[in-house]
Amino acid sequence: MSRSWYRRLLLSYFPIFLLTVTILIFASFVFINDISRTETKKADRISASYLRDSVDRTIKEAELSVLDAVERSEVYKRYFNTQSQPDQATIYAVAQSLRNLIQESSYIQSVYLYDRVRGSVLTDTGLKELEGFADEDWIRAMTSTPAVPEGWQPVRDYHSGLSQRTEIRVLTTNKAMPLPFGSGGILVINIKVSALEQLIDSMVNQQLSFMTILDGNGNSVYQAHSDTEGAADGKLLNTLKLERTGWTFESGIKAGNLFSWVSVISYLWVAIAVGTVLCAVLYLIYVTRRNYKPIQVIMNRIEGHQIRTMDQSTDRPDEMMLIDGVLENLINHMTDYDTKTRENLLLQRSKLFTDLLHSERLEQVTRRLEELSPLTGANASSRFIVVLGEINRYEQVFEDRYTRGDQNTLKFALMNVFQELARNAELQGWAEWVGTERAAILFLATGSDQEMEAKLRVFAEDCRSWVEQNLRISLSFGIGSAAAGPGMIRESYAAAEYVMQHKLLIHEDIVLAGSGEARQPLLETYKYLQMIAEFVKYFRMSSGQWREQLERIFESFEQDFLKDEDIRSLIQAMLQMLSREVAVMSEQLQDELSAENAEVRLKQLEEAEALHEVKTILFEYVTDLFRTYVSASETKSYRAMVNEMKDYIEENFTNPDLSLKHLSDRFQVSGKYASYLFKTEFKMKFVDFLTELRMKQAEQLLIDTDCSLQDIALQVGYGNAISFGRVFKRIAGITPGDYRSSRRREAASRLEPQD
Repeated sequence: MSRSWYRRLLLSYFPIFLLTVTILIFASFVFINDISRTETKKADRISASYLRDSVDRTIKEAELSVLDAVERSEVYKRYFNTQSQPDQATIYAVAQSLRNLIQESSYIQSVYLYDRVRGSVLTDTGLKELEGFADEDWIRAMTSTPAVPEGWQPVRDYHSGLSQRTEIRVLTTNKAMPLPFGSGGILVINIKVSALEQLIDSMVNQQLSFMTILDGNGNSVYQAHSDTEGAADGKLLNTLKLERTGWTFESGIKAGNLFSWVSVISYLWVAIAVGTVLCAVLYLIYVTRRNYKPIQVIMNRIEGHQIRTMDQSTDRPDEMMLIDGVLENLINHMTDYDTKTRENLLLQRSKLFTDLLHSERLEQVTRRLEELSPLTGANASSRFIVVLGEINRYEQVFEDRYTRGDQNTLKFALMNVFQELARNAELQGWAEWVGTERAAILFLATGSDQEMEAKLRVFAEDCRSWVEQNLRISLSFGIGSAAAGPGMIRESYAAAEYVMQHKLLIHEDIVLAGSGEARQPLLETYKYLQMIAEFVKYFRMSSGQWREQLERIFESFEQDFLKDEDIRSLIQAMLQMLSREVAVMSEQLQDELSAENAEVRLKQLEEAEALHEVKTILFEYVTDLFRTYVSASETKSYRAMVNEMKDYIEENFTNPDLSLKHLSDRFQVSGKYASYLFKTEFKMKFVDFLTELRMKQAEQLLIDTDCSLQDIALQVGYGNAISFGRVFKRIAGITPGDYRSSRRREAASRLEPQD
């Protein structure tokens, strides 16, 4: 089937497709129009109801906050229940309460009390006479006959009488005082209509809808977004009533006549669509007859090639089935051929990549690069840079977390990530896996060494960040030096591999290899075995010098810049030598140095990502072993030293210089070891034991003597009375002075004669 015939067939049916889709669209528009009417009205009612409820809730909360404060506070009752003139304290307390109520709510304009008996008004600023009060007219309207009923009143203009020059609109309610049905006065609450207007404006979309609020008399209270066109050019959809204030909320959408206009257009297009359907049917019959001719030609050619097969077959398939069978057979042959070609190409490409990294079989390498590599423009004079990417903690994070199939999928995804981010960084990269946890990326250098180093750092950082955020896998990168020509790629690869072998010492996620770093010095095994033997000797002799020796070993690791595998091998040899020398001392040491526990420690060391982490883990482990070893090696002399230490503390606890350092100098042991021995033997810390002795002596001195607190503090080993008092209160729960007073009162009460 030729492409010209395909395009002709497509263009011939395209008008039918276009007309059919047009009919469906405009026929559906009629139904959508009706549905949109109903849904628009429903949505508008929901939003209007929510706005009404929000306004109602805001007014109610403002009212209840004032009434709750008035009902709970006794000063309001005292103000109205006083027969004579209330005192200034009561007036001030009520005014302060009114100020707090106004400040706590952004919707309350003012709150004041009118006293019917005394004819005065109490506001948040103080007591005022009714004559000349800013809201005098409203108060007289409430007290006139007929009086204004209780509850929310229509919106009115209000003047506070202070610095405000223009009147503001408020919504007012009045309550009889004292609550709930008193006759002594009136509580007036004024709500700012402007605050309610802001609330309404924030909830109305001025481009799509409008909202108009009318009072009980049909007068306009507020129209949302009054600076824009209102309901005049819109369609009213819903009318809601707010019983609390008697307001009516009218809502709708703007340009509401759009519905009727769309409906007219929709029905017109339906009529046009019916006529086009008839034309499309006739056109379809004509085009089908005309375009059948190419299919007939194809069938003639197929029958010419398969005449013998068709003669031997009893079943005569129709032409479309025959064409389908021939095409399927052809596609299968082409698919198999493409698969084999692709596999062969991938194998050749992978082999070329390995040859370049190891400088093997470089004959005709330029031609192979042009044919097989994805690097455009690579030739014998090109410069290359190798970047190694490695999955950190491969066994613990990657192999344990994912199945074999998931691992292959993730590795394939990582390759695609490397390629995509390289393109984003305007770099030509070729990535291949060179190990279970390591991939190599060969870049074609197109700029200076400094420019390429900067680009590769950015590329490596983007790869590391993206993979860590999206795949939860940590990567580290080693960037090799630039290589001139394909024959020198091995040097760049060796330099990148060199820095990846020293991750413990370098401890960076992205490392740039320097020139000449690919040469690995020989490991001086004899020197390290001597240092390890010296460390084990100090340990066996219970000397604290083992710590300094271990520090020197780690310093040598850094100075000799050992590979990660060499460091871990030497540490393993150190633990094995230590186990042979000291495990026989006790069963506890044998258990701690058993193969199972050693395996756990070695696994922790394997998981460490930096040399200082390895050092911390090893020091903690060896310190625990040392404590166990010292405990096992010491016999009766250990208990004798501990008891002697205890006797020394009991005799010298009043010495202010007595401390763990003092004990370590006195008994020739380290301070930490002295603390450990003391806590092991007596189940309490040295500081707690010393404090207990001093406090017992201090209690006795407080009871039996009249010495000052400063003298007592010096006598029990404290430099001043402040430190002594703080420790005494922490232990006894009261100050030294209170303790002396309470004990002497108890003694005096026991001496008094009984009636």
